[in-house]
Amino acid sequence: MTPREVAALLAYVVKLDPRLALDDQAAAADRLAQWCDLLSDVPATIPGWDAARVARDHIARSPYRIQPSDVSRPWHAHKADTMRRHVGTFEPTAHPEISPDDETGDAFVAALRAERSAVASGQQAPVTHRVITAGPAAVQVQRRLAELGTYLPPTVAQTLAAHRPHRAQRERLAAAGLPDALDVACTYCQAPAGKPCRARRINPTTNAVGHRAKKAPHPCRVEDAHAHHAHRQEQETAA
Repeated sequence: MTPREVAALLAYVVKLDPRLALDDQAAAADRLAQWCDLLSDVPATIPGWDAARVARDHIARSPYRIQPSDVSRPWHAHKADTMRRHVGTFEPTAHPEISPDDETGDAFVAALRAERSAVASGQQAPVTHRVITAGPAAVQVQRRLAELGTYLPPTVAQTLAAHRPHRAQRERLAAAGLPDALDVACTYCQAPAGKPCRARRINPTTNAVGHRAKKAPHPCRVEDAHAHHAHRQEQETAA
């Protein structure tokens, strides 16, 4: 804040708390100098921050006389929270002044520092969405892949995909964020969740009844999987 802004803030807090009034001009000048020194890096008002509101809240809630630190501490906490929410997804292509041939990276570092300074001072809103693996879609993909379990390195899994087609298909559906029939049990053949649909098989010699895995799930299971997927998306969106 500038000295004029600090003086206006002091006049406001004295109006709210007359105990702070000073009749001695020298003492008033000393207090103004102290407040100017401690609030020199605190803005008066920016989006999401108002020093006068912070002072008013302190006077309304605390029985102690307000000090300049009662304004500066909340500001630094506010700035730290803003920088914590700012993920720093700096995009060099949005800055044509940065040459791609700059091997030192000085221009990029300077632009990154300028961006963070602008966010910290309230001149620029924080960027709260990451460029990669962000948003509910990425969370859903990670959750579904975790449900399937990861026991092999991706390269090994790709090599074995031809030998375990059901799991490979489930991993592809999870990565694409699409419904997976094996997420639900089949109401037709009673196959449990995670297991492929099955068809009855009768041994012609012994008449023993068995089952064989089907390549494709039953249509009713596909419909149930779509409904289950839509319901889960609604729950995650609401959360």
